[in-house]
Amino acid sequence: MKKLVSRLFQACGGPSRLHASARLWLVVLTLVLFGGAMIDADAAAATGAGGQVPEQLKGAASMIQVDYTIGKQLWYSYLTAFMFFLSICLGSLFLVIVHHLFDAAWSVPVRRFLEQIAASIWILGVLFIPILVFAPQIYFWMNVDPGADHALQVKQVLFNRPAFTVISILLFVIWTVLANRLRHHSLEQDKTGAAEHTRAMRRYAAAGIFIFALSLTLGAIYWMKSIQYAWFSTMYGVYYFAGSVWVTLATAYVIALKLKKDGPLRDVVHKRQIHDIGVLFFAFTVFYAYIHFSQYFLIWNAAIPEETFWYVIREQGSWWQVSLLIVFGHFFLPFLTMLRIDAKLSLTVMGPMAIWAWLMHYIDMQFNVMPALHPSGFSPHLFDVLCFIGIGFALFTIAKKNFLAHPPYPQKDPRLLEAITHHEVKPMAAPAH
Repeated sequence: MKKLVSRLFQACGGPSRLHASARLWLVVLTLVLFGGAMIDADAAAATGAGGQVPEQLKGAASMIQVDYTIGKQLWYSYLTAFMFFLSICLGSLFLVIVHHLFDAAWSVPVRRFLEQIAASIWILGVLFIPILVFAPQIYFWMNVDPGADHALQVKQVLFNRPAFTVISILLFVIWTVLANRLRHHSLEQDKTGAAEHTRAMRRYAAAGIFIFALSLTLGAIYWMKSIQYAWFSTMYGVYYFAGSVWVTLATAYVIALKLKKDGPLRDVVHKRQIHDIGVLFFAFTVFYAYIHFSQYFLIWNAAIPEETFWYVIREQGSWWQVSLLIVFGHFFLPFLTMLRIDAKLSLTVMGPMAIWAWLMHYIDMQFNVMPALHPSGFSPHLFDVLCFIGIGFALFTIAKKNFLAHPPYPQKDPRLLEAITHHEVKPMAAPAH
């Protein structure tokens, strides 16, 4: 291992000149090798606290990783952090698509950094490699004979290793191409101002919204929902989508204010942009709650075992407290906080709310991923922190580099003048008598 790292450093010109992409590949390789070593070393380890199945869950034992190892902890922590940052990239891509679909003006000044975040999704494709390699350690269905499990047999057309690998790669290709084509025409328009680029972006957005909906749903089903493969939910894709756009809007709010304060967007971002991002953040607070409640209510009302077990697992131990935290922290607190119009323009209110949104979305990802490994309750681990920081830093580095390499906002967008001159909502005139 030491020799391998040394050769990589030498090949890249030494530590002082190590290229950013080489550093990222080195991180990926190190995680893969370290994770593999941990899994091999702990394959015969005794069952830990995470593998203790409560009496109420004996019927759902096939959906729980009863053989807890430190290696599995690493990959579940990695998957949780990965899905968190994937949601920000996909949420950014969605906001760019919606901008072009509605020919919006107000969002022109904030579109560029969203384009750069969305176009950075390729690095998550690279960071997905360890999940592909060690997928059998995460997804229990890869170790099950479909002939012995009817719940898996009826889904075998999707839940098989070749399909998982091919579709996963295809999803990242689709997202990367779509995001980069939208960014390409946006950057080209900065040079020429030609209307053909506006029309091209609208065409990509028109087709892309359908591709986006299908691909996001497939990704959410394959990478999170299939951890407990017997579960049925027709709303899971929308559920992940709602949370993704919610946390992306919180992120966009902070970035827009930061870039306005530091200078690049000082002359183009005004109260209108900040307020409208806050309004959408508030709207998706309600939308997420509606979708999550609807999913829970329909499953509870139907009372079908193939559906209810997923929530039964999440009502055991401290997962019950996590469930309540999501109800009150993901909906009631932000809803009541942002209910006033002026709250959406207050950094004192919205700054902490954006941080809270990140925390709640991460807890939501834990709620989806970790009960399969820790059915007895919420069990934070050092790997959670390390994986979150590692993946987050990689995405931040790429997105920042892309942003700094290009103009900070669309220079010749036909709607730019409207965005920077009509940035205040004027009061309605009193009716004439």
